[in-house]
Amino acid sequence: MRAFIFPGQGSQAVGMGKALADASTTAREVFQEVDDALGQNLFRLMREGPEDELTLTANAQPAIMANAIAVLRVLEKEGGIRLADKADFVAGHSLGEYTALCAAGAIDLATTARLLRIRGDAMQAAVPVGQGAMAALLGADLTKAQAIADAAAEGEVCTVANDNDPTQVVISGARAAIERAIAIAKDHGAKRGILLPVSAPFHCAMMQPAADAMAKALADVAIQAPLIPLYANVTAAPVADPATIRTLLVEQVTGMVRWRESVAAMAEAGVTDFVELGGKVLAGMVKRITPDIPVTSAVTMEDIEALSKTL
Repeated sequence: MRAFIFPGQGSQAVGMGKALADASTTAREVFQEVDDALGQNLFRLMREGPEDELTLTANAQPAIMANAIAVLRVLEKEGGIRLADKADFVAGHSLGEYTALCAAGAIDLATTARLLRIRGDAMQAAVPVGQGAMAALLGADLTKAQAIADAAAEGEVCTVANDNDPTQVVISGARAAIERAIAIAKDHGAKRGILLPVSAPFHCAMMQPAADAMAKALADVAIQAPLIPLYANVTAAPVADPATIRTLLVEQVTGMVRWRESVAAMAEAGVTDFVELGGKVLAGMVKRITPDIPVTSAVTMEDIEALSKTL
């Protein structure tokens, strides 16, 4: 069994997609469709920057999705690979969940791009800049991270946002609380805490205004049953029912990304091969969660050509 997985925020970089678009008409068509959906030359920003503008949440989210879908479409159209024939599950990290749903035919590409633009804008607007923060706790598992967050909260929001792998958990909340957590991280058994260069405290209760905005946006969107089940971030369990998917996408904005549990659950369900499209960050996490299961990352045309020969 095989799972296709899709990266989240932080995997953007100036130049992303350029080489693939130069080599493939299929990739260029994906980037053009996203540009048309957004009424913006996002692909030019992806190719040329500036980096600070690409890193803005409202740009980074659709850009990362577009890059991953371009890789998938090239694999499908030029590699002769059909996702539904070669994968048993899809999953994505945070915004990557939208990419996974697009890949599995649940939401069309243009709609996915517009939803991620709304999501990015709403997440940025939910908390004034400077009031929230996120930190990576290195050398901490979920139990240690939760203890650090609880000790640092002091009445403010401070909670686990991303349970990424057995050695890295991300916390999110009020900036002062996150700074306290970094200060006490070593005392609670973590190697260290690192403040992340993000513009808002994602996946915590402070994102409730963004969750409300996504509930409104998703209410009018046609969601089909995915061709293959999605392992959802907030449940770490497979889902295929459109109404449930809609609910979980809203809950995901404030909920914890249970990535470690999702990968472990897919392995328990029989997955023996992971394929990451459009990035390489998740591959490292997967290797730390399930060291014995191979994971392949595909970003470039060379990656895609090699992957198509092995699927």
